[in-house]
Amino acid sequence: MAVAAPDTALPHTAARANLAHALKDAAITALISFALLLPLIGFKTVQNMRNELELETRIPLLLAIVAIITAARLFGSLVIEPWRERRALRPHAEDARLTALKTTFANWFTPFAMGFVLVYPLIIMVFFPQGALKWIDNFGIQILIYIMLGWGLNIVVGLAGLLDLGYVAFYAVGSYAYALLAKEFGLSFWILLPLAGILSAFWGVLLGFPVLRLRGDYLAIVTLAFGEIIRLILINWVSFTGGYAGVSGIPRPTLFGIPFNATEQGFAATFGLEFNPIHRTLFLYYVILALGLVTAYVTIRLRQLPVGRAWEALREDEIACRSLGINTTNTKLTAFAMGAMFAGFAGSFFAARQGFISPESFTFLESATILSIVVLGGMGSMIGVAVAAVVMIGGTEIMRELDFLKYIFGNDFDPTQYRMLIFGFAMVLIMIWKPRGLVGTREPSAFYKERRTILGSHVKEGHG
Repeated sequence: MAVAAPDTALPHTAARANLAHALKDAAITALISFALLLPLIGFKTVQNMRNELELETRIPLLLAIVAIITAARLFGSLVIEPWRERRALRPHAEDARLTALKTTFANWFTPFAMGFVLVYPLIIMVFFPQGALKWIDNFGIQILIYIMLGWGLNIVVGLAGLLDLGYVAFYAVGSYAYALLAKEFGLSFWILLPLAGILSAFWGVLLGFPVLRLRGDYLAIVTLAFGEIIRLILINWVSFTGGYAGVSGIPRPTLFGIPFNATEQGFAATFGLEFNPIHRTLFLYYVILALGLVTAYVTIRLRQLPVGRAWEALREDEIACRSLGINTTNTKLTAFAMGAMFAGFAGSFFAARQGFISPESFTFLESATILSIVVLGGMGSMIGVAVAAVVMIGGTEIMRELDFLKYIFGNDFDPTQYRMLIFGFAMVLIMIWKPRGLVGTREPSAFYKERRTILGSHVKEGHG
C-alpha cells in the first residue's frame, strides 16, 4: 500500500501568508508614521533676515525616521511576535543557576547602588575633572530630584492606587513657599525645608477632601484640574508670585551658616581651600541624596505600619477595604498628604538650587514625566522607580551630548528636539515587553515566617 508523502507545502504556504501579512502591516505603519510625522518633522519654520517666517522641508530626515519605524515594525512581525508565540506555547522551567544568579543580583544591587551614589561625585572628579560640575549637577542632582519625586508619587499611585495627574502642583507649592518666605523673612533653608513640606501636605489634604468619592479616570481629571489651577494662580497672581517673571534672587542654602561664595566668610576661605564652584554643587548633591534616603526610609517604614497596609488594601479593592472596617477617608488623605509632603521637600530644594523659579517649571509635562517614572519603574517598587528615573532623566540629558549625530543628519540636527519622540517610543516598547514595569516584583509589607518575593502579576485587583 502506497504511503502518502507528507504535505510540505503547508508550512511554505503559512510562511508566505505571514510574510504578506507582515509586509502589509509594515506598509500601513509607514503610511501612518509618514502622515503623523510630516507636520512635525517634515516641515520647519525659520526666520529670515527680514524677520519673516519661511517654511523649509526636511524630507530626507522624515524618510529616514519613517524607514526606521517601518523596519522595526517588520522585524517585530517576522521575528519577535513568532518568538513570543513559541515561547508562550512551550513554557520552560528556569535553570537553578539562573534563579540563584537573579537572587544574588537582587540581594547585592541595593548595597552596590547605595555605595555608587555615595562615591559618584568622587569618581566624576577623578576621571572627568574638566566636566565634573556638569556631570554632578545635570546628571547626579537632576536625577536624584526626580527619584525623590517618583518615590513621593509612588505612595499615592503605587501604594494607595490613586491616580494623580497634578502632582507637580505640590512641587510648585514647595518651591514658591521656600522662595517667597526666604526672600521676605530671610529664613534659612533648614527652617523652610520642613515648613515647605508641611504646606504642601496641607494642600494635599485640601485636594484629598473633594476627591474622596472619586476613583480611576474621574480622579485623574480632578487632579489634573488641580495642577492647572495652581499653575494659573502662579501666573495671574502677579503681585504675589511675580507671574511669568517668576521669583529671582532666591537665597542659597548654607553649611551651618557658611555660604559657598568667594568672600572671606565663605566655605573655601573658612577651611583654607581655593574657591571652586564645585564645592556648592557637592554640598547640594549630598543634601538631595540625604533627602532621597529619608524619603525611601520613611516610605519603607510606613508600608510596615497599619497605614501602609491600609494603602495597599485600598489599592487592591476599596469595597473590601471598607468591609474590613478600614477608614478609607483617612487612608486617602494620609496618602495625598505624605506624597505631597515629599514633593514639597523636593520643591524647596529645587528653588534653593536654581535661585530662580517660574510657572514654566511646573507644567503638566512635569506631572506626566513623574507619573511615567512610577509606571515604567513598576508601581509600588522603590528600586524600579529609581531605575526608571535614571533611565528616563539620564537618557534625556545624554541626548544633549550626542553631537556626533550631526555628521549623519547634518549640522542643523539637534538631538534634544527629538528626546520626547524617543521617550515616547521607549515607553511603548517597555509597555509591550514589561507591562508591569521594569521591576515587576516587590517585597510584601508583612510576611509569615519567611520573606518571599511576590510577582507583580499576582498583585493586582482580584488577585492579591
